[in-house]
Amino acid sequence: MQVLQAGDRKLVLLELDRETVENILKQAGVQHRIDDSPRSMSIDVLAADRGAPLLLFDASDPSNTGWFSRCQFYVDGTSGAVLQTPIALSNLRDQHGRMLPHSVHLQIAKELPANFRLPGKQPVNEQMVYAVLYNFVNALLNTGVGLCGRSVIQPLTGRLDAPMRGK
Repeated sequence: MQVLQAGDRKLVLLELDRETVENILKQAGVQHRIDDSPRSMSIDVLAADRGAPLLLFDASDPSNTGWFSRCQFYVDGTSGAVLQTPIALSNLRDQHGRMLPHSVHLQIAKELPANFRLPGKQPVNEQMVYAVLYNFVNALLNTGVGLCGRSVIQPLTGRLDAPMRGK
């Protein structure tokens, strides 16, 4: 981890190790594709052997109340930001534009404001990001991730035909 001063702004530069990220994804039991760039790490998470879709559900649907109460992670449906993490999520689609229910695209930001904090007001560092990534992928597989608002990101499980709130 490095700290960069850019004018009056300070940035934390994470030095994520590709091999460590690959090991985390293998431990979670998912296939993956990683594209590493200086500003972010992009990961396609593929759980093709899984019988059910990944547990990304519409948090506003009353039928999902049981999942919502167990959630550790929430995704902003407009931006794809996984709240209080440096991770963003988007749906993956096949060549015909249909969503792939067993796959998502994750992007981990490597440049963060110096005052960025993880849940519990913990400062960010590489080890914490690795832990968050492992817990997030496990939540997609086992406990569920709540989708707050539906705009760009679409749920992969639950009542997929639920009416969009506010539209």
